[in-house]
Amino acid sequence: MSAIKEAPVPTVAGVAFEDASARVDLKTIAALVADGTRVLDVGCGDGALMEMLQTHRGIDARGMELSQPGVNACVRRGLSVIQGDADRDLVHYPDGAFDYAILSQTIQATENPKLVLAELLRIGRRAIVSFPNFGHWSVRSSLFFKGRMPVTRSLSYSWYDTPNIHFCTIRDFVELTREVGAEVESAIALDASGQRIGMSMPWWFWNLFGSQAVFVLKR
Repeated sequence: MSAIKEAPVPTVAGVAFEDASARVDLKTIAALVADGTRVLDVGCGDGALMEMLQTHRGIDARGMELSQPGVNACVRRGLSVIQGDADRDLVHYPDGAFDYAILSQTIQATENPKLVLAELLRIGRRAIVSFPNFGHWSVRSSLFFKGRMPVTRSLSYSWYDTPNIHFCTIRDFVELTREVGAEVESAIALDASGQRIGMSMPWWFWNLFGSQAVFVLKR
């Protein structure tokens, strides 16, 4: 983890994102995308990130969303989105079609995370991935002391209705990047309050105290 470069503080034109309603990982991702680029947002939900990028970054955004309510919400925002499944439909995009392929809080809900990550890296010059960290101390504490699956801010579903099928830790994800031959260009770990954890901290500290993480990858 020591070779990973720390990503910049989330700002637009030198001004921090102030929208308190926006997810902290989306604000972090938006700060990592260069102005005027082409972006594919996979699992784009209601289009909040795409709208943020178009408004503040002037990017050309396209979205893919599995749920019909999510697609409808994107259309209401005037966004370009198709209904599709990350596990099956990314194969239809050509190599290098986008500057960034983004997957926010979705990789743990895919059937084949390794394949999806490889496809993101094929489609985009860079892939940006955010995910909840199942190695966080609160998750470990719930399992150890209560003997129950955890419900936290970043893992907010009960075990019986969660869409997450492949929980992973920050350490697990770093290992996955090695398996698909990706280079970690930069990374950010966020604690439970959404504050950045210093890059000078060792990986085990990120894995223990990082509630979620954002990685920028390239081939």
